Amino acid sequence: MPVAKAEALISGLTILDAEPEADAIALEKLAIWCLKRYTPSVSTDPPNGLVLDVDGAAHLYGGEQSLITDAISRLADLGITAYAALADSWGAAHALVRFGGQSSIIVPRHETPNAILKLPIAALRLPRDTIEDLVLLGIDTIGELAAKPRAPLAHRFGQSLWRRVDQACGRLPEPIEPVDAPELIRVQRIFAEPIGAPETLEKYTRRLVDQMCDRLEDAGLGAKRLDLHYVRVDNRIETTFIAMAKPVRDKKRLARLLCDKIETVDPGFGIEKMTLVAACAEPLVPRQQVASFSEAPRPDIEELYDTIDNRYGPGRLYRAVSVATDIPERAVKRLPPTSMETGSRRNAGYKRPERLIRPELIQALAVMPDHPPKAFTWRKDRYHVVAANGPERVKGEWWQTDAEGGKVRDYFILEVDSGERFWVFRAGDGQHDGTGSLNWYLHGLFR
Repeated sequence: MPVAKAEALISGLTILDAEPEADAIALEKLAIWCLKRYTPSVSTDPPNGLVLDVDGAAHLYGGEQSLITDAISRLADLGITAYAALADSWGAAHALVRFGGQSSIIVPRHETPNAILKLPIAALRLPRDTIEDLVLLGIDTIGELAAKPRAPLAHRFGQSLWRRVDQACGRLPEPIEPVDAPELIRVQRIFAEPIGAPETLEKYTRRLVDQMCDRLEDAGLGAKRLDLHYVRVDNRIETTFIAMAKPVRDKKRLARLLCDKIETVDPGFGIEKMTLVAACAEPLVPRQQVASFSEAPRPDIEELYDTIDNRYGPGRLYRAVSVATDIPERAVKRLPPTSMETGSRRNAGYKRPERLIRPELIQALAVMPDHPPKAFTWRKDRYHVVAANGPERVKGEWWQTDAEGGKVRDYFILEVDSGERFWVFRAGDGQHDGTGSLNWYLHGLFR
């Protein structure tokens, strides 16, 4: 609408000049950010979209929904409101994210055609005049268009109309053109004749790794992530990638990790180009190993960690260290295996069970306020207490949340007549209101 009319409708309206060129530059920077974080195949979808090929990458984030949730939350931290749709085809994802009416949509495999039938034809990325003519003909949705005979409409609007429909339904391929960060180190190999045999792919993968390590050594860098793009003769790009815990430029190690991924590559009718990109590289300074007669050398676990991490996904291998807190469920945190943090010794003298469980409500018979239970019922089983130790009082950490201010837990170690020992607590001190609900919970098991 005209600016004058907008100002009349909305008081205090802020008006800014459009900057399409600056927006395009910002969108490409955002694509490079996604490339380095989520998947090696990212393309811009102007004026306000990104296309991510997450096939083979979603499991590294715990699944497709977890990847989408992580991306939306991180973009929100950057001040960007994002919507996401995941489908079998670029066209369907483009349509659903803009016309689906939800912040995130995941379409099950092979359900894409049914998911887009009710969307307007504007979702097909057709020219504006084509959309207007189709609406005049009484065709408003993709389902109505798909039900029409093809020949008359193709004669009037051209083959591009049905090509868009088939691309959205996944019947025709629509490869994306991945963005390239100019600062990234890359090496490539173009073949005069397409290749496809696994042993041939492995041979040229090792040669590309040798070239990449030479380039990294000249730059004084080590790779923390390598992306390998296989460009097929049908213009589809198959991509594999590996991530490392620390910067690496060991040729044998990197080649082995990449070659383990070859079995996931579909060469189709042949690969005509391979490109290896160092998506994430950091300075790597060689360190002199100092020999010690009194201590054994520290074992190199990084290679094992990288193997497990790339095979099963990040977070499957970790170290547990103690945290300086009285709250049992916060007393341990996970760290990467390569972390040098040793943890706190503050809780070393406390008697803690070998196994913690989520606090489960139990029915307990006890004298208030400081006596342990004489008997309790847990998971429909009745236990009689023959010995007890406690109470150990734990107060809520008021600096964490307001709800913990003034809250109290009284913990007891209970031994029952069968010889088992349990760790239970009462919420509240038994004397003052507001310290807890006075309910009893089982929090751990001693073995």
